Amino acid sequence: MINYNQLLNQSGLKATHQRIGVLEVLEDTGHSTIDEIYQRVREQHPAISLATVYNNVDIMLERDVLVEVPIAGAKSRYEIKKQDHIHLICQICGSVTDESIDLISQKDLTRIAQKDEFAIARSQINIYGICQSCQAAM
Repeated sequence: MINYNQLLNQSGLKATHQRIGVLEVLEDTGHSTIDEIYQRVREQHPAISLATVYNNVDIMLERDVLVEVPIAGAKSRYEIKKQDHIHLICQICGSVTDESIDLISQKDLTRIAQKDEFAIARSQINIYGICQSCQAAM
């Protein structure tokens, strides 16, 4: 379990109930859209507005507490920042699964970047396909 107060304080943010609510949802779901986060946080805090959720997600993105997972043709999803990893994104149901970046050699990533004299700060690799559940349903 993540210590939300510590995570927020390390990023220079106050641990408000709105921010903790967003983090609780993301820890529970893994990857969620703003609308999904809003609906879940609203269950615990009915007075919260969609604008408040947007503002808190934005500031937590700026402070490296959260990471945006852009998804082609769909709304971005958000997750709590952790070690670099690969996202397997189902093009049918939209599920996002994390896989270790170790599956791809760090040496290969560095070699690709060095070719263009590019210094890697962090990496996010999204692979699109069809998840096992959707394949079974076909």
